[in-house]
Amino acid sequence: MSQHHLTDIPRSHGQLSMFERFASACTRLSGSSGAFVGATLLIVAWAVTGPYFHFSEVWQMVINTLTTIITFLMVFVIQHAQNKDSAAIHLKLNELLAAHEHASNRVVAAEDLSQEELEVLRKYYCRLADLAAKHTGLKGTHSIDDAEKLHARKHKRAKKDGTL
Repeated sequence: MSQHHLTDIPRSHGQLSMFERFASACTRLSGSSGAFVGATLLIVAWAVTGPYFHFSEVWQMVINTLTTIITFLMVFVIQHAQNKDSAAIHLKLNELLAAHEHASNRVVAAEDLSQEELEVLRKYYCRLADLAAKHTGLKGTHSIDDAEKLHARKHKRAKKDGTL
């Protein structure tokens, strides 16, 4: 059985697809203050030319068409950037989970679960939070079973000591 390591992942620095480079450049550019200033100047220039074109339908259609096209294309660029960022965050979180000996590996690929399965996990972690809230010293709990066992031991000890 072969083991895979991060060093086995091929590095493709400089080998990004043309769309990848274009999308990254668009994302950086569209989020800049220069892009905002440019868009503002475009709108001001359009508004200033209104009297010259007698505020005609063509004059209005120019800005409507331009903004619609830009918005339509930016949806895909923004979604691409969001997908890439989301994938990178998931991988980073997976690495943290895999590296921690007490973390549950069951949640490593949680993004692939159905909505119902995610709800089961959410309830699981809400239950852990409830158990932890009962006793502030419950920092070492990593599963409901562990939490319930530790809670029962503490409860039994408190009863025995008369502090309950």
